[in-house]
Formats: sequence, C-alpha cells, structure tokens
Amino acid sequence: MPTIALPTLDATYITSPEQHDAFRHDGHILLPGILSPDEVAAYRQVIRDAAATYNTEKRKLEDRDTYGKAFLQIMNLWVNDPQVRQFTLAKRFGQIAADLLGVENVRIYHDQALFKEPGGGPTPWHQDQYYWPVDTHNTVTMWMPLVDINVDMGMLTFASGSHTKGAIFDYEISDESEAEFDAYVRNNNFPISRPETMNAGDATWHYGYTIHNAPGNRSTDMREVMTVIYVADGARITAPRNKWQENDLKTWLLNDPVGNPVETRLNPRVL
Repeated sequence: MPTIALPTLDATYITSPEQHDAFRHDGHILLPGILSPDEVAAYRQVIRDAAATYNTEKRKLEDRDTYGKAFLQIMNLWVNDPQVRQFTLAKRFGQIAADLLGVENVRIYHDQALFKEPGGGPTPWHQDQYYWPVDTHNTVTMWMPLVDINVDMGMLTFASGSHTKGAIFDYEISDESEAEFDAYVRNNNFPISRPETMNAGDATWHYGYTIHNAPGNRSTDMREVMTVIYVADGARITAPRNKWQENDLKTWLLNDPVGNPVETRLNPRVL
C-alpha cells in the first residue's frame, strides 16, 4: 500500500491529578481530543487499509458465534505495517498510559483494530486481563474511535469500581460470561457508565480488570475503533491459568519463560 506522510504523535497530552484519581477510583476514564481532527483522519486511513489487508474473518455475520459477531478483530497491526507502528508506539499515548497508572514507563502488550460491523452483535461483559499471563494490575487499554460514534454503534460500557475485585470468573468472552458478569455487576451494585457520544480521536482508558461490555451496532455504519494495550514496565510473565493465556504467552510473549520480564521484541518500551 502507498506510504503517506503522517503527523508525529510525540506532543504531550496533559492529564491532571484529578483525572488520575478518577481513573484509579472508577477503573476507566474518557479523555477527549487526544488526536486532532487532522491527525485522526490521517491515521484512520492507514489503519483501515491495514485492517482490510490483514483481516482473516471471511464468514458471513450470521455464521459466526457470539464472539465473532461482536467485532472484526485484527491484532498487532503495528508489527506488519510501519505506518500503523507510528500510531501504536506513539509517545503521546504511552505518556497518558504511564501517567494514569502512576508508573515511569509502559510497554506494549498488543494492539488490535476492533471494527463492529453494521448489525454486529453485542460484546458480552468480560475482563480483558482474563487472557493475559502477567503479574501486575497495572495494565490499561486505550480504546479510540476513528469515527464519531454514538450509543447506537456499540459504545463501550463500564462497571465502575469493578477493577478493585481482581479476577472474577473463569470465562472468556461468551454468552456465559455475559450472564455471569451481568448478575455479578447487578448484585454488587456497580454504577454503569458509558458516554452517549465520542468524537473521533477521543479515547476511553480502562484497567485490565475493569468489567465492561458494548451493545450491538444498530446503525448502518462501521464502528471503527483502534485499541492499544499497555503493561507497566517491569511486569513479569506468570504461569498460564487457562488455554487463552497459553495462547497469549505464545503469541504476544513469544513463549518467554515464566518469571521473565515482559520485554520481548513484541513488547517495546514506549517512552
């Protein structure tokens, strides 16, 4: 695909102590305008092109299971596309992640494009860190729409404060996780939080243990979202607790030994 000149994303986005406190209390936060309209327009094109190139999902929507209907998921685009690399390894994003977590530096766990198709199904309640064999709670996901979105398109929805409970259930993203987590969220009276709208270039940030979901896409437009997962520098690899963590150990941590720092060539330090 053709290479175009892209804006650098090194300029600092300032977050306040109040925002850090809110993130750590609620387990999530929305930060507006992380990218300017011109910046997000430029990167949207290269991410869309890369996602189209590396997408392996060929089944019709109606032929997929609940997880498959939730979104098209294309991972580690930064490894394959040097222009997406400029987005995923952006110092602006890494600084926000480090400041929210209260650490000096962060490393990439992986990125993923999450494109929810028109008519795509809901994303069940789940915890991201169920999949990750790492020894720290200092993990955070940036979830950035590349287009303006509203609740009809599948807005990310959080159970505020749920990150403080750590790992809850032994469930991957599934109908079972939706039912069990839904009951758990209601029984624990976690406040439910989701924005009505987000502009392209805004982003939500959530801890790996924050329980979250997203409704289906009831619009006629693709919900284009790019995500980057960060872990605190110094995190170490733990023994996998399920088959999904075994896969993550192989795929994102290159089967490094248990106890080693998370610092393979796929986990560069950002700052």
